[in-house]
Amino acid sequence: MGWLLCPVKTGPHIAVNTRFLMKDKLEGMGRFTWEIVRRMVQNHPEARFSFFFDRPFDPSFIPAANVKGYHLPPPARHPILFRIWFDWSVTRMLRKLKPDVFFSPDGFLSLRTRVPQVAVFHDLAFMHYPQDVKPAEAAYYHKFFPQFSHRARKIITVSEYTRQDVIAQFREDPDKISVVYNACSDIFFPVSEQEKAEIRARFSEGKPFFHFVGAIHPRKNLNNLIEGFNLFKQKTGLPHRLLLVGRKAWDTVKVIHSYAHSDYKEDIHFTGYVSDLELNQLYGASEALCYVPYFEGFGLPLVEAMQAETAILCSNVTSMPEVAGEAACLVDPLKPSEIAAGLEKISTDPGYRAALIHKGRERKSAFSWDSSAAKVWEILKLS
Repeated sequence: MGWLLCPVKTGPHIAVNTRFLMKDKLEGMGRFTWEIVRRMVQNHPEARFSFFFDRPFDPSFIPAANVKGYHLPPPARHPILFRIWFDWSVTRMLRKLKPDVFFSPDGFLSLRTRVPQVAVFHDLAFMHYPQDVKPAEAAYYHKFFPQFSHRARKIITVSEYTRQDVIAQFREDPDKISVVYNACSDIFFPVSEQEKAEIRARFSEGKPFFHFVGAIHPRKNLNNLIEGFNLFKQKTGLPHRLLLVGRKAWDTVKVIHSYAHSDYKEDIHFTGYVSDLELNQLYGASEALCYVPYFEGFGLPLVEAMQAETAILCSNVTSMPEVAGEAACLVDPLKPSEIAAGLEKISTDPGYRAALIHKGRERKSAFSWDSSAAKVWEILKLS
């Protein structure tokens, strides 16, 4: 049923799951949610939007007069609370507000509402690597995500890789699923040579560095990145450092073990979560982004690196070759020797590094939040 059949005088009414919009804590799904919904709100003042938060929300996440925010307890960060929030709190509000569609950028849906729903599936890593997820959450995902898939009126995935995975894992109708890429925030841009020197002086004692960006957990494969960095240092003797940028999420035992047993741990630094300004500075002054997860639904840091004109070394599996194209040195994430060889080539061959950056400048035009928001709007309109 499309909106033209809905007798809404003031335009369509869209309810949105915005539980990952948290001040100064926007990561993958939160970033996707914010970049998409704020553009739809601004581009369609004729529409009404109801944002559903699972905790008190910052007023900055209400970007225009056609948005109303609702705090619906409890905070949904545990499988039991997932069920309560989506099947009771959200369902009750949907029944009260009667929106035309419920848009859920993190893929979770209500199984107790008749309101049409559109889900975004970022990846199905839990199907392939259940050991990387807490047992209670893995059980929840395995039980309910197939139900979410079948209940959704439309599904959005952030890569063709994930689209094909959803089709294969859930036996879903291919015509029901559309690909909408992530894109890059406008906070990322190149920095001057003078600024690069100043940034290195602040973050790496003036030495060149590689960097990783992301929440630190098993799937990010940082133990193999550290092992690859060790081999690189051992072979080349170059002064490069490795900065691991992001919060420690869960199950960091392997990473900490690899770090603790590294002969080069004085050159490896965990920065923790950094501000947007500092993050752009780190990209801009880095010799290369080193992003080698063994599973990824998209890989937003790849596009951020293109925007900042930074060379990229990344995995040759799942969605990453699709996103990076020819703008990256692709390596097997399970072979530290390949990671080391990639680091060596980028750091010792200026022509190769310059070619990667040039290809990144060309590739980045494939990723636009404006274009992605327009695609989401059309999908919601037809749901």
